[in-house]
Amino acid sequence: MKTYKYLGLLTTLYVTFQLVSDITAGKIVQLGIFTVSVTALYFPFTFIFGDVLTEVYGYARARSVVWKVLLASVLAGIIYQLVILLPPAQGFGANAAYATVLGSVPRILLGGWLAVWAGGMLNDYVMAKMKVATKGKYLWARTIGSTIASEFVNSILFYAIALYAILPNGLLISSILSAWFLKVIVEVVLTPVTYVVVAKLKKEEQEDYYDTDTNFNPLIIR
Repeated sequence: MKTYKYLGLLTTLYVTFQLVSDITAGKIVQLGIFTVSVTALYFPFTFIFGDVLTEVYGYARARSVVWKVLLASVLAGIIYQLVILLPPAQGFGANAAYATVLGSVPRILLGGWLAVWAGGMLNDYVMAKMKVATKGKYLWARTIGSTIASEFVNSILFYAIALYAILPNGLLISSILSAWFLKVIVEVVLTPVTYVVVAKLKKEEQEDYYDTDTNFNPLIIR
């Protein structure tokens, strides 16, 4: 089996950004005219990692990373709940703060788990299929096109599950649309960076995978 120098690093970065997003997703901020979760600023990087993984290493390896990210997120969520359940030491005055932040996590995590899995799989699928269809041309169209589709699914699932009945319906809808728009904008702005990273990885890894005979079943974990 071929080994890669940077696949582990990309996986680590993907997992890190997901875990940070899990615990901070409940904070809603105002960015100009947009009312969104603060994660709109950095969660889109996970889809860029997905783009790079699929473009260089192929759908199967990118799919495997999505499953690893999901596993890390689930394990972290379980630990968060254990932290809340353990009684604080006498004199420890910050327990309420931990309970406030981590206590809102279960519903947010559930939304995040479903959103990251569905969005990640869709992003990688669209990237892989478009690469074969375009014969490897128009990377910008593949990265942006896959992001438009996957971030729409991701945003709807996350906000509907995590924040329905917590935010007013009008604010919920505007948050979904704002998050979707901002995530796509981040992808567009970072497209030149994606080009540089993809070119370097293809050269360093001696890999430029085409998913011509790939089994696209998203339930395959390996």
